[in-house]
Amino acid sequence: MRKLKIIIALICACASLYAQELKCTVNINSDQVQGTNKSIFNTLKQSIEEYVNTLRWTNMTFQEKERIECSMLLVVKSVQDNMFTCEFTCQSRRPIFGTSYSSPVLNFKDDNFVFTYQEHDRLDFQQNTFTTNLTALLAYYCYLIIGHDMDSFSKLGGTPYFQACENIVTAAQSASLENAEASGWKAFESNRNRYALINNLMDEAFKKYRIFCYDYHRHGLDEMVNNVANGRARIAKDIKVLKEAYSARPATYVVNAFLDAKSDELINIFQGGTSEEKKMVYDLLMDIDPTRQNQYDRIKAEN
Repeated sequence: MRKLKIIIALICACASLYAQELKCTVNINSDQVQGTNKSIFNTLKQSIEEYVNTLRWTNMTFQEKERIECSMLLVVKSVQDNMFTCEFTCQSRRPIFGTSYSSPVLNFKDDNFVFTYQEHDRLDFQQNTFTTNLTALLAYYCYLIIGHDMDSFSKLGGTPYFQACENIVTAAQSASLENAEASGWKAFESNRNRYALINNLMDEAFKKYRIFCYDYHRHGLDEMVNNVANGRARIAKDIKVLKEAYSARPATYVVNAFLDAKSDELINIFQGGTSEEKKMVYDLLMDIDPTRQNQYDRIKAEN
């Protein structure tokens, strides 16, 4: 009996060393919805948290401390006949070696997050099979988070997970969805929707951009722990890839998506740069992202 207890304890100890990929916080804001039983939003939150945080999305083995920190926010605009119309934001972060700092990797907002849901519906995901729009939407963003994280640690390491996103898009396009639910999956509907983003990321023309994302994190941010000037200089040297990607296809969203996550971080990095670095980075950012001029002006400000 004692041996059995020891074996069970060892199994539990080993299991605790390994974990699922995501450590996701889910929040639902239903302030704009009147006349709906609020308990359904609590149930939905719990269902999403369980789905995202317990399903194994990859074949990789993660330790608890290696789980990807991320968050999902649903702002519910309306609920009618079990159809939820929401604004959705997902964010993820990546630790920087040797520090307590976590760098924002993804900050993506989806204005067409629409799905049908009844309280206590079970959320199931089957690879390469479309079940419901809610499970497809969540799976898409889970793989998007993992793909971006993997790209930051190894060159093009996110490819299998972006391919999974592509498969979900294809399955959703083939499903018989209501018009509202179909929005966001359609090709050529928008240059900022789910189809467009993953199409950019898998496009051969944006391979250099994805390699830049790796270099930015591994040879830029991670290097700054050892030598701030060297890490900052590497980012200044490589950041021209953003301008090249933007110039090649100004209407694409991938560069804007990067800056949605990284603009504040870039400002903080280059506020301490040389005058040459400040001018070069400021001019580049203003060329590709002039709407954030007030923020980028901080790069030029005297310390």
